[in-house]
Amino acid sequence: MSRAIFALMRLAQALPLGLLAALGNALGALLYWLIPERRHAVRVNLALCFPHLDPCQRERLARAHFRAFVRSFVEHGLWWWAPRARIEKLVRIEGLEHLQALRGRPVILLAPHFVGLDAALTRLGCEADLAVIYARQKDPAYDALLLRGRTRFGRQRLLSRQDGVRAALAAIREGLPFYYLPDLDFGPRDAIFVPFFGVPAATVTGVSRIARLTGASVLPCVARMLPGGAGYTVTISPPWQDFPTADVAADTRRVNAYIESQVLGMPEQYFWLHKRFKTRPPGEPSPYVCKRERVAGSRRRAPVRTIESPPCSAIRPTPRSAPCWRA
Repeated sequence: MSRAIFALMRLAQALPLGLLAALGNALGALLYWLIPERRHAVRVNLALCFPHLDPCQRERLARAHFRAFVRSFVEHGLWWWAPRARIEKLVRIEGLEHLQALRGRPVILLAPHFVGLDAALTRLGCEADLAVIYARQKDPAYDALLLRGRTRFGRQRLLSRQDGVRAALAAIREGLPFYYLPDLDFGPRDAIFVPFFGVPAATVTGVSRIARLTGASVLPCVARMLPGGAGYTVTISPPWQDFPTADVAADTRRVNAYIESQVLGMPEQYFWLHKRFKTRPPGEPSPYVCKRERVAGSRRRAPVRTIESPPCSAIRPTPRSAPCWRA
């Protein structure tokens, strides 16, 4: 089945981007109702991060995220097969001079998980050799295509997550910019709890530790999906000043605070499908548990309090002109 889908994506990549975007948006609206577990995760994340929004606003934001995420997946065919000239036209880089000024010197590109991250990675590969951590996918066909997209141009080095920090240190010391996405919940190992939208989140300390060990400059790198057929922008910001410090926790809080600031500018494009808060401090239950869970040693099921969003039928429509993620 997956091979048939990817074959269709290869054919579809020749279509105008505006048509691909419309197709992705339509599929995203449909898949919102077909993947209840991920829909629940998105709703929980939004309830935790945007408690000031009413349920209707969060529901509209959740649906917008599904549309953006599925659209980005549909457009992956471009990064896997489209000619280099078309990719360079569709994905515009702003601030490339900040990276070029540090050529050959240790650099970390701090790249939050927005839906355009693979568009950014493929486009940056047209300009520079990079090192990026890669997690093997369960689907062999999808795994092969992701590898293709991320290594089509230049001499990109993919680092296994199992290799840990050591492989990243070696690549940086060789002068390869390290494209680093530190904002997923990888469990308690090498992580500390720092706030993300006011909620304690297990966050890896790698940005601070790697920068301190290598002397690397940290340049934020953010991908934005533009409406319709307008393409993407990748913005590389100037290197952070006074980073890292001697306080790893303060540095990691700074990383999360920066990502928050970028999410607020395009909240529907952040990776809300991921269970960002699944690792909890000792004694704190997961916010993603179902309504009921089995109590150990008992046949009875006990109710567990969870963050719930109302069903769609309980949400009254709001005017399209009303902002769906601002209070």
